[in-house]
Amino acid sequence: MKDLIRLTDLQSSEIYEIFNIADEISTGKYNGFLNGKSVILYFPASSIRTRVTFEKGIYLLGGQPIRFPNDVLEKKEDFRDVCGYLNNWADIVIVRHRDIQLIEKFAAYSKTPVINAMTDINHPCEILSDMYALSKIRDNFISDKYLFCGKSGNIGLAWKEASKVMGFDLSQCCGSGYGYEMDDVQVYHDIKAAIKGKDIICTDSLPASEFNDFREYRITKEVMDMANKGAVLNPCPPFYRGEEVSDDVIQSEYFVGYEFKKSLLVVQQAVMIWCMMQR
Repeated sequence: MKDLIRLTDLQSSEIYEIFNIADEISTGKYNGFLNGKSVILYFPASSIRTRVTFEKGIYLLGGQPIRFPNDVLEKKEDFRDVCGYLNNWADIVIVRHRDIQLIEKFAAYSKTPVINAMTDINHPCEILSDMYALSKIRDNFISDKYLFCGKSGNIGLAWKEASKVMGFDLSQCCGSGYGYEMDDVQVYHDIKAAIKGKDIICTDSLPASEFNDFREYRITKEVMDMANKGAVLNPCPPFYRGEEVSDDVIQSEYFVGYEFKKSLLVVQQAVMIWCMMQR
C-alpha cells in the first residue's frame, strides 16, 4: 500500500499506471473492489467537486464512505492514538486540509493509504485528473507547452509538481513585485508574450484582495487567439467569469468544458485502487 501526498512522490510510470486503471474501470474490471471496505474522509463543508467525486467513487466501487469535518484533525488527541484506533477499521484515509505537514504526520502513523485531497500548497488528484483528461484529447500532452496564469498557490504549485515528474514545459504569468512568482519556473509579466507558443492554458481563482493585481492578465478569447493552434483553456474550478477568465472565452471553443472534469470521478477511483494495490 502507498500514500499519495505529492505528485513528486510518484514516478511518471506510476502515473501512467493510474491512468491505465482509470481506463479499465469502465470495463468493469474493478467492480466491487471496495466491497466490505471503509474509507475515512476528512473534508471541510465547503468542498463540492472533490468530495462528491470521492464519495460517489467509493460508493460505485462498493465501499463505505465515512466523513468527518477536517478540523477534527486539529484536536488535542495525538495522531499516534487516532491512527492506532483507525488502523483497526479504516482501509483508506482521504484528507483535505490546508496544512500538508499535518497530512504527512497523519500518514506516518497510518497503516492504510493516505490520499491528499488538497492542501494550501498542492492538489495532486485534481492535476492527475486534468492530465488524464488531456491525454484523451491531445496527441501528446507531455510535449505540449503549459502556461499557468495566476499566483503561486496550490494549483500552480501542483502543476509545477506535475511538470517535474512528467517532464513537460511549464511557465507562469502573473503580476510583478507582489511575491506571486513560483520558484524555478519561467515567469512572464506580459500576458501577450506569455501566451505565444503555448498549448495548455491553466488558471486559478483569485482572492478579492489580489484581483486588481491580475486585471492585465485575464484570459480572454482575444488572448487565447494568440496561443498555438488547437490550444485549450483549463481553468481550475471554481472560476469566475469577468475575473481570471472572461465570459467570452468560457463560451468559446477554447474552454475544455465541464465534460473534461468528468475524469475526476474515474481518476480518484483509480488513485484509491492503485494506492491499495501497491506492495
